[in-house]
Amino acid sequence: MQTYIILLRAVTPTGKNKVPMVPLRAALEQAGLQQVRTYIQSGNVIATTDASQAELEQLVHHVIAREFGGDIAVLARSTDQFRTILAHNPFPSADPAKLYFTLLASTPAEALVNPFLATDYSPDQVRLIGDVVYVCCATQYSDIRPNNGFIERKLKVVATTRVYNTMARLMELSAAS
Repeated sequence: MQTYIILLRAVTPTGKNKVPMVPLRAALEQAGLQQVRTYIQSGNVIATTDASQAELEQLVHHVIAREFGGDIAVLARSTDQFRTILAHNPFPSADPAKLYFTLLASTPAEALVNPFLATDYSPDQVRLIGDVVYVCCATQYSDIRPNNGFIERKLKVVATTRVYNTMARLMELSAAS
């Protein structure tokens, strides 16, 4: 059994992409996942399964579509992958409240990466390592140019973003499995 951290893109507590966490936990358990836990209302799930990462992403997507009617992108990472993402943080001394991790569904095409990285995002800082874009905000995330939607458009890859504190907490919770 592998423990995964599952991130749902653009889930909100109300509105169009509403996916209530308590019913989601129950639906995922009924679908065969074990030790299902959620963290805050923005689409963070921890679960164990024998399924592969791709199988898990498809399963969670299907459960959400069936139970809640949403077409929500799902990105799953093993605890080892999550640990690596945190360890490769290129801004280790940054204020955690200004540090964001944008996980990409896949590694973007090289032809798109170079122009993306060549862009001046000042005063914000952006680094791409593998399938993660690390963003260190000079002010606040809502004011920056390289937000989740911008990154998706420029790299042509589905993405979801979490602040450092959420990433660290998810890692802690997954380690308790």
